[in-house]
Amino acid sequence: MRGFLLAFFLSLGLSFPAGLAAQVLPAPAVPFPGLSTEGTMEIPRPAEGPALPFIDLSIRNPENGREVAFSVQLLLLLTVITLAPSFIILATSFLRVSIVLDFVKRALSLQQAPPNQVILGISLFLTVFIMWPTFDSIYQNSLRPLSEGNLNVQEAYREAEGPLRIFMYNQMRTKPDNIRLFMAMRGLPRPESLADVPTYVLIPAFILNELTVAFKIGIMIFIPFIVIDMVVASALMSMGMIMLPPVMISMPFKLILFILVDGWGLLTEQLLRSFV
Repeated sequence: MRGFLLAFFLSLGLSFPAGLAAQVLPAPAVPFPGLSTEGTMEIPRPAEGPALPFIDLSIRNPENGREVAFSVQLLLLLTVITLAPSFIILATSFLRVSIVLDFVKRALSLQQAPPNQVILGISLFLTVFIMWPTFDSIYQNSLRPLSEGNLNVQEAYREAEGPLRIFMYNQMRTKPDNIRLFMAMRGLPRPESLADVPTYVLIPAFILNELTVAFKIGIMIFIPFIVIDMVVASALMSMGMIMLPPVMISMPFKLILFILVDGWGLLTEQLLRSFV
């Protein structure tokens, strides 16, 4: 066995230099494709195809006045898009509707059903339904003439501002205390008509009015369900079941009452009537 291993390693040692020499020897020169006779590499160009758009974000001087005007219009458009959600929430009927629906969810002791996204979606579409005459007036008198080039930006703004001002003022017409409050805080004289009330005064007055009306509606919604909670809590206390949560027992009774009186239909109808 030892003789066999000695013979194997001896033969391996004798053959190793020959293999190493075979690896060290330079390979024959094979012409590389694209290599010229002077030794410079010729990089093949890709086939021409459709050019991709190039985005230039560098800072440079404008070429003409039209380019400056387009940049300013784009900046104003992005600003309007950024402020649009806040404007839709605060200057339309969305504020009152969303608060009332949230009061309904809390009065029924519901935790996850319906989700907040559903509540906001319902509020949005009810807002579109309520504000549709105002939105249609803005489109017909402001946006459409502006797109056709019949009005400039300032005239379109005034035409769009009018219907919204009328809508907000109609909600405070019977009780304009909030308008008087903000006019007095600003030091402005007593207005004789709606034209004397600036827009920056009318919007916060409208917001306070919507919060007040929404909370009044929420209180009226809470009263019958609080009565059910009190009755259920008293019944559980009289039976000595103090470890059982009254909310868990009263919630089915609240849902039954809400469904029997067609709560969603009555609530939607009264909300729509409150904006007339």
